[in-house]
Amino acid sequence: REAVFPFGRQALYERNRYSPAIKSNGFLFVSGQVGSHEDGSPEHDLKAQVRLAFKNLNAVLAAAGCTFEDVVDVTLFVVDPASNLDAIW
Repeated sequence: REAVFPFGRQALYERNRYSPAIKSNGFLFVSGQVGSHEDGSPEHDLKAQVRLAFKNLNAVLAAAGCTFEDVVDVTLFVVDPASNLDAIW
């Protein structure tokens, strides 16, 4: 197993005691990526938060030598989907 850390965010992951992704047996398992800035502070605008979450996910993928073309499955956790899902899509 190999932990994967994107550039610029390793201190954040070390502070919170988890790795953003693990490479194992030819697979990459990525932990939940949120719309936070490099210092861990949240983005308050919902649309910008979603863009930032995918930017953070892309950084993890790139650090592992992957792209979105390699992604098999993504799960979104949405607070109040009735009100927020249209903005997210």
